[in-house]
This record gives sequence, C-alpha cells and structure tokens, in this order.
Amino acid sequence: MFEPIYRRFPAVMMARRNLTRNKIRSALAMLGIVIGVLAIASLGIFGNTLQVSVTESLGDIGSEIIVSPAFEEGVSFLSDRDVQNVERAAPGATVTPVAQKQGVIEFSGEQQVIQVFGVSRPGDLYEAEAGSIPPTLRSGALVGTTLAEDLGVRVGNSIVVDGTTYRVSAILAESQAFSPTSANNGVVIPVEAFPAREYGQIVVDAGSGLEANATAEAIRGLNDRDRRYEVFELADISAQIAEAFNAIGTFLIAIGAISLVVAGVSILNVMLMSTIERRTEIGVLRAVGVQKIEILGIILVEALLLGVIGGVVGVFLSIGAGMAVSQFILEDPFGVFTLANFAFIGQAYAFGLGASLISGLYPAWRAANLNPVDALRG
Repeated sequence: MFEPIYRRFPAVMMARRNLTRNKIRSALAMLGIVIGVLAIASLGIFGNTLQVSVTESLGDIGSEIIVSPAFEEGVSFLSDRDVQNVERAAPGATVTPVAQKQGVIEFSGEQQVIQVFGVSRPGDLYEAEAGSIPPTLRSGALVGTTLAEDLGVRVGNSIVVDGTTYRVSAILAESQAFSPTSANNGVVIPVEAFPAREYGQIVVDAGSGLEANATAEAIRGLNDRDRRYEVFELADISAQIAEAFNAIGTFLIAIGAISLVVAGVSILNVMLMSTIERRTEIGVLRAVGVQKIEILGIILVEALLLGVIGGVVGVFLSIGAGMAVSQFILEDPFGVFTLANFAFIGQAYAFGLGASLISGLYPAWRAANLNPVDALRG
C-alpha cells in the first residue's frame, strides 16, 4: 500500500526501516509524544468544558442590570419615585422593582428561614414549572423549586409566610442564571405584603448586552445631582469569568507542554543513539555519493514519523478523554465536539510534531556532517 510513497520518497522508506529495527525504543519515544499531546489537549478540553458549564449555569444574564441603593451615601432603599426615575432613564427596557427580606415559611408542621421576594409582575423575572404565574401578583404565592421539593409543597397547597397564609399559585422553574433575584430556595409574594414600598433593588432587562451597556450609563447619569444608585451590569460577571478561565486554560496547557518537552528530549536521545549505532551505515551512504542534505532528510523524517504516529494516537486518546470529561461535567459526551476543543487538539498535535522535528535537528546535523572516512573506520 505504501510502495508508491516509498518510491517517490525513499527517505520515508529508510526512516521506517530504521525505526522498526528497535521497535521498543521507538515505541517508548512515541509514548512521550502520545502523553504530551494527550496532556495538552485533555487539559485544554477540561478547561473549556468547565467554562461552558459555568457559562450555561449563568444563563443569559448579559442584558440584565441591577440597580441598588447607594448604601455608602446613606440610601437604604429605593422608592416608587426611584423606580419612575429608572423607567425614564431606560425607555423600552423592562423595569422590575423587587422588595426582599428574610422570612419564615411554615408548611405541614415544618418551619424554615427563607428569602421572601415582593414583586408586582413576577412574569418579568420568573417562569413556572407547575401552575401559572399571574400577570400581576395580588394574592397567592410562588414557591421556588428547591424549597418546594424540600417541603413537599404543591400547587394549590396553603403555606404560611411570616404569619400570613397564601395559596400556592405556581412552583417556579429552577433558575440557571446567577441573579440576586433567584428564588430557587425562596417565595415570591405580592409586594403589597411588605410594610412599605421600599425596594432593595430594581432589575432592568435591556433586551441585549449592547443595550444594557448604554442603559446602565443612562441610569448612572441619574447620580449627577444626588448619588442614590449603585448600578451593576451582570455581563461583567461573564466577562470576568471568561478572563479567569482563559488564564486557567493557559496555565493548564503550559503544564501539558512540559510533558512534550520531556518527550522531545526522549526523541533527541533516541535519535542520537540511532546515529551513533549507524555510523558505518552513514559512512557507506556518504562514500557512495549520498549528499549531506539527504542524510539530514532521512534522520529528520525518522523524528517526524515518531511525532506523526504518536500525535495521531494522542489525538484519538484526547477525544476519548474529552468525551469522558464532557459526560461527567455536561452530561453529554458529544459536547466535546466543538470548534474550541478541536483547536486545542490541533494545537497539541502541531506542538507534538514541532517538538519531534526540533528534537531531530541536532542528531540529523551531526549525522550529515560525519566524515565518511572516520565513519567507515568506526
């Protein structure tokens, strides 16, 4: 099958023959490349998969802005007037004031301290897993999915929150997004149940990340006369996490690269030993007219073959390891097949080939510059 290749590239045939002379030594040299490629690709895939998992858990929060009281300026809550100011500064955005406190829920003889949210239009922030969320919450309560599971609460049950009885209208869907209004372990009740219209925060959904940035600047402009608002863009969290994972990914790849350097040293040793053992053969080749550049090519092809074969094995093992990592973290083994992960595999393979080629340079140069007479004398 390889005969046409050998005829066209005799150096490949000679390199293959030389490598098969000592199969164990060649296999050990390739094993270093396999481990190096596997380490770089697997660590890169691990870091990328971890980032995907965290990003998915954050959800689509890039368009949300959280407006809080400027506590440092002595502002302890936001009023209806503040809500109107934010609505004027963010035309077209969904503005949802949220009152919040700690409370006690009682159900079936059990009591538990929970977060209690007061929201007029809960449909702007939450989705229902069971039951339905009314457009305006005037009575009843919405229970977070984690809390409902803990207490065994179902739609239609009656719960007591801080001494007031509510009928459960809906069980909220689990929120995957990192948000200060996440009610997975809390209860949402009508805002009128709070003693005063004092909001702890205002959630502004601008519709897109680009609009969120402009809207946040407009809301910050409300502080020109009197600083009452702290404005936080949730997109900043995603950006900081992405930056942190990029740093972690670079660190992991650097660790993996060390193993390839070790593999390169192993190949260098193998090729030097091979050159020394074949001094007479090289001397004969030079004596019959084989040029230095051809000797150089034969040795370099041997080193490159070690990298090619070891790299291919490393690539397949990396894909297998990546599928295992993806299954464990994302519960989807095929989640490994992404452009970013293939980029890590490609980089690892290229690094393996480069390490093999560089490791073969000195032995090739040394073999090509052997004096034929000295080589034949042994």
